[in-house]
Amino acid sequence: MSRSLCVLAVSALLLSAGAAGAHEPAPLPQVQGTVQAEAAEAAAVVDAFHAALKAGDTDGALAMLAGDVMIFEEGGAERSREEYASHHLGADAAFAAAVEATPARRSGWAAGDVAWIASEGRTTGTFNGRPIDRLSAETMVLKRGPDGWRIAHIHWSSREPRPAG
Repeated sequence: MSRSLCVLAVSALLLSAGAAGAHEPAPLPQVQGTVQAEAAEAAAVVDAFHAALKAGDTDGALAMLAGDVMIFEEGGAERSREEYASHHLGADAAFAAAVEATPARRSGWAAGDVAWIASEGRTTGTFNGRPIDRLSAETMVLKRGPDGWRIAHIHWSSREPRPAG
């Protein structure tokens, strides 16, 4: 699977098909795990990032990222908001709009001005005529500054589900 498809699979992780509004996160179904109260605002920024991607609001998605965001996936890195915008952002938004994501587990905490949110789920659907069925994992590290919480680091990974039995 290409880097963009993997990034996109995880980008869609926490969204339902009915996400409305450019920055309004879709309501999350009940998932396992614990997000500490101190990390709730940071988790809302993660949700807003995904909602913006799903809605095709690339400017809104970029607004959730720190200027020096570092995005890791498949051994590669994008080292700034501008680099992400010029490489994978458009494809990530197209993918997020095309697939369904079902969250399974989310955890997170915050200490001072740093928070992490870790999410797991499954992304299914069809993109560019190809069936998609991926188990996804995402870690986001956020930092709080004068403009509130911003995503400083993303690490995305995904894989095909293993056959049952």
